[in-house]
Amino acid sequence: MDEEGPDCGKADFVLLDQVTMEDFMENLKLRFEKGRIYTYIGEVLVSVNPYQELPLYGPEAIAKYQGRELYERPPHLYAVANAAYRAMKRRSRDTCIVISGESGAGKTEASKHIMQYIAAVTNPSQRAEVERVKDVLLKSTCVLEAFGNARTNRNNNSSRFGKYMDINFDFKGDPVGGHIHSYLLEKVLRGCEDSQLEDLHLQRNPALYSFTRQGAGLNPLDSDERSHHQAVMEAMRVIGFSPEEVDSVCRILAAILHLGNIEFVEMEEGGLEQGHVAVAEEVLVDHVAELTATPRESVMRCLLSRTVASGGRELIEKGHTAAEASYARDACAKAVYQRLFEWVVNRINCVMEPRGRDPRRDGKDTVIGVLDIYGFEVFPVNSFEQFCINYCNEKLQQLFIQLILKQEQEEYEREGIAWQSVDYFNNATIVDLVERPHRGVLAMLDEACSAAGTITDRIFLQSLDTHHRHHAHYTSRQLCPTDKTMEFGRDFRIKHYAGDVTYSVEGFIDKNRDHLFQDFKRLLYNSSDPTLRAMWPDGQQDITEVTKRPLTAGTLFKNSMVALVENLASKEPFYVRCIKPNEDKVAAKLDEGHCRHQVEYLGLLENVRVRRAGFASRQPYPRFLLRYKMTCEYTWPNHLLGSDRAATSALLEQHGLQGDVAFGHTKLFIRSPQTLVTLEQSRARLIPIIVLLLQKAWRGTLARWRCRRLRAVYTIMRWFRKHKVRTHLAELHRRFQAARQPPLYGRDLVWPTPPAVLQPFQDTCRLLFCRWRARQLVKNIPPSDMAQIKAKVAAMGILQELRQDWGCRRAWARDYLSSATDNPTASGLFAQRLNALREKDGFGTVLFSSHVRKVNRFNKRQDRALLLTDRHLYKLDPGRQYRVMRTVPLALVTGLSVTSGRDQLVVLHARGQDDLVVCLHRSQPPLDNRVGELVGVLAAHCQGEGCALEVRVSDCIPLSQRGARRLVSVEPKPEQPEPDFRCSRGAYTLLWPSR
Repeated sequence: MDEEGPDCGKADFVLLDQVTMEDFMENLKLRFEKGRIYTYIGEVLVSVNPYQELPLYGPEAIAKYQGRELYERPPHLYAVANAAYRAMKRRSRDTCIVISGESGAGKTEASKHIMQYIAAVTNPSQRAEVERVKDVLLKSTCVLEAFGNARTNRNNNSSRFGKYMDINFDFKGDPVGGHIHSYLLEKVLRGCEDSQLEDLHLQRNPALYSFTRQGAGLNPLDSDERSHHQAVMEAMRVIGFSPEEVDSVCRILAAILHLGNIEFVEMEEGGLEQGHVAVAEEVLVDHVAELTATPRESVMRCLLSRTVASGGRELIEKGHTAAEASYARDACAKAVYQRLFEWVVNRINCVMEPRGRDPRRDGKDTVIGVLDIYGFEVFPVNSFEQFCINYCNEKLQQLFIQLILKQEQEEYEREGIAWQSVDYFNNATIVDLVERPHRGVLAMLDEACSAAGTITDRIFLQSLDTHHRHHAHYTSRQLCPTDKTMEFGRDFRIKHYAGDVTYSVEGFIDKNRDHLFQDFKRLLYNSSDPTLRAMWPDGQQDITEVTKRPLTAGTLFKNSMVALVENLASKEPFYVRCIKPNEDKVAAKLDEGHCRHQVEYLGLLENVRVRRAGFASRQPYPRFLLRYKMTCEYTWPNHLLGSDRAATSALLEQHGLQGDVAFGHTKLFIRSPQTLVTLEQSRARLIPIIVLLLQKAWRGTLARWRCRRLRAVYTIMRWFRKHKVRTHLAELHRRFQAARQPPLYGRDLVWPTPPAVLQPFQDTCRLLFCRWRARQLVKNIPPSDMAQIKAKVAAMGILQELRQDWGCRRAWARDYLSSATDNPTASGLFAQRLNALREKDGFGTVLFSSHVRKVNRFNKRQDRALLLTDRHLYKLDPGRQYRVMRTVPLALVTGLSVTSGRDQLVVLHARGQDDLVVCLHRSQPPLDNRVGELVGVLAAHCQGEGCALEVRVSDCIPLSQRGARRLVSVEPKPEQPEPDFRCSRGAYTLLWPSR
């Protein structure tokens, strides 16, 4: 956004060289031509509708105004929204933004931008509930416009209802809920597009329906009307309307359109139905009955007659004339639409209500109110609706006068501040003309509605002429016969603050009564559509019950206006005054005459004069010091001067600002906004330092609290741990007293579960206990058995849980070829060969020897003998006196592989040698399990020598022979007499007799 320059005129009308209408209009026109549609009058924002999209909005613009003071940036709606939000957040005060102006001046768009700004600057932590509330707040505008706005000859999207929205904020400044108040929905129906037109018996052309024909003639439907409809449907979904509720809304709207097309005809005399009224097209009645879920006969009866209760509580059915039936039809359509609109508003309010808020826990909510209400209207023919709308604008203008003009001067006088008085028009006399008890226009209208006998609109006008003939702001043709712009017996004129408006009294009494026959209420209450039924709770009342006369439309509206003004007066107000630049609704055109008229009746020139003569800001001394006392050494943290006024004076003198202020009795008056900016900047520089100081003190307090709690916790933990340790050690002592008793040495004792802190200690104790118990058992074993024990331990460590049986329960003889039991026929021959090898190779001990069945790379299967010493691995031929067939140094043996079953397959791996595939057999007893023994003795020897031995357990063992890779596996065969190998390409299979 470009910054303001001298060529763009004055950004604040208060800075004009001369306060005249010509200078005001010249500055307004210059800024409009430069694209500056916003201008200040002090804190009041003047907005001119550009009738085009301008690059003034969006995230970048919001970032420039967020957290800034009102005068730090060029005039903008975002600046007003930011000022209201900061005032609410900083001072915890309720604020409101009053948007006023005539129809088409851009009030609704202004309220949208304000809502978008508030949504953009809140909820930095992305809380889900706050996001939900923001979505509902933004989407509610779309839904309310769809039902409450209409095309008029002055505005394509004219608000036919007033809207005041309260937005609730928590102490963080995030929206947590809201509430919408609606005022005087002018019952103008607007067509609703729907994809299921056939089900609703509708056609797309709005000119085919009585209630939308006039709007369709004003302007052709937009080409993107379908997208508008989709936006409304999406908004209703986001807000929380169920699909059934949306469907009911569409059916009710369609029923209203069909109801408006129903016409009545008088039956011809001489017929069977002489003197009665009939419906011209009964198919429309069928449509209405279907869409409202009511019986067709009941709908027809309500349209053609009404039921009244006589004095004796007897029910009488009275037929309508064609005129009465038309009146009842229109009254029903208007009432249904009004109830539908009220239901939509209440439905949105239910969704926006703050959820789970407790003021004692969450603090009091603060509120920002946004008022977007219909503007002053003057039509060729003005009726009751325009009278109420213009009365509303008179009330708001009176509030503006009281808050901005009248209170301004009265406050200066009360505070003893000398200044130049400014004359202004006070419209209190016009408001009094309308709402004065007994003699006001609304009071006399109510009297005419409640009077016995036939009181016509003409009689009501005569009564007005009688009571107000001397009022300076009232006249009629009867009182001014020469004024031919009014008609006798029909028109009266009120001189409003915005100009003269002539009203036609025709329909005033009927519209004020807003009478709807009880038959329609009972009909719609008994509908099977729950949504429609909920809109008519008064329909359950019996026709014979006597009830209090309901308040008239005028009285209800007056009461709501009084409540609205009281609500606004209780808040800190911010004003947006909207101006309509031309009647043609075209861009880049400013009609000076039309704008001059709006400037006059909005009182903008008087507002400028008051601002120039007065002071931009005023604050009570205590509040001023509370906000700025940290900027002066004499007032921080608390002053010791005689009074708050003296302390304020000392503060301003330190800043050199005493020449731009005036001291009242209770308040300080600041003339220039720059003084406030200077003080705010000084305060902003010091706030981080103060915050750090408070954070330091608070963090220190929290740290001390935490330290004391931790000390207490650690003390309790220390004593508790001591207790747990003592208890556990005592339990260990009790359980293990008998651990020294042989032969078990505590094997059956169960270790107690230790505390977590003692788990490492107990693990160490268990390890020590196991070593001690092992020592107790081992020390009684003869030295001759220790080698066998070590071998079994080594085998257990390798094969435990990997092989089913590894022979740990039998004695390991190791040298089975020297045993006469295992080798009865050739043990002597083997002994000779063993002595010869010992003399030749010099080995010390025999680790293992056994007969084996071997297979080689040529697929030859032969019986051989295996001799394992502490120096070599020998393959012997038992058929040739155990002649050595192959010798492998034991240092080259890198590992061996066995299976997980009971077979005796062993594959020995040696570095640089072919793998040796054998099966231990010819044992006594037959098929004895000696694989574990071979693994154990070889592993124990390697451990003693300090070399590595890799033992693998697998049911499919890979091996290498002369560089070729093969696999060997085991196949159990019960009928196999002796173990043997079967050879196939690339694989060996050991056929094991599984007996």
